[in-house]
Amino acid sequence: MSREEARPGRVGGFRRAGGTLFAALYGQLLPHPGNNPDPDRDVYIRFHDRALAMGWLDDGVAGLWGMNDAGREHPLAVPGSSLVAWFQVGVEPVPGDRPLPVQPFLRCAGDVLARLGDLRLWTVQVLLPVQALDTAARPEAARMPSLRTAAWFDDGGPRSGTPVLVTLDGRQSPARLREEMDRLDQDVFVCEPSVDPGPPPAPPLPDHLWRPGHRVTFGGTLAEWSLDAIGWLGGFLADLSARRGVGTPLLLTVSRRES
Repeated sequence: MSREEARPGRVGGFRRAGGTLFAALYGQLLPHPGNNPDPDRDVYIRFHDRALAMGWLDDGVAGLWGMNDAGREHPLAVPGSSLVAWFQVGVEPVPGDRPLPVQPFLRCAGDVLARLGDLRLWTVQVLLPVQALDTAARPEAARMPSLRTAAWFDDGGPRSGTPVLVTLDGRQSPARLREEMDRLDQDVFVCEPSVDPGPPPAPPLPDHLWRPGHRVTFGGTLAEWSLDAIGWLGGFLADLSARRGVGTPLLLTVSRRES
């Protein structure tokens, strides 16, 4: 399939989008020794093909997202930033029994970069289209579908976890976020007292997708430093935000913190 054929509205059966899911990954990508990537197989094509292979691409039958764009460099990135790659897709309104597909989205991005080199990840920014979640159609007990998969991260046995800094920013932000997390049955992310390390990196996002508003920053411990765990956290915070009445996109920034 050509690059043009996979643009929004060109993928067969892709219907009205619920919002834009965007990720920017910062760090270092160390190329595999002797690896000479095929110039015709760029990040976009690799992401498309991996999503199609895993059943995540909406190709007219079923899927979690429709392709939009991806790349190594971005025209809106801050000059000199450590941006490794970025990915952007369109998602439809999410069924009531599912979280936003942030976890498979970041997993797909990680699989693509693993073909190119070894990723040393420092920070991940994800635009969460919280408005795609219709909590009104869910009973109160079913408004956090991300919690059903939290036990996956317990299978590795006892571990110390990774200290992280987490920021949510948007025109709306969930109230009493930390108190709410403390009441929920999950150990993937353990929240800590408030911290203020300053603003996170400026995301390479146009104004029509997201604008800053009410920033909430806190520290915590993530079960593991992986795109899988960060993706779960994104879905969890989107569920929680929607349940607290947020109906606009939120920018999530997760950075590894020196212990």
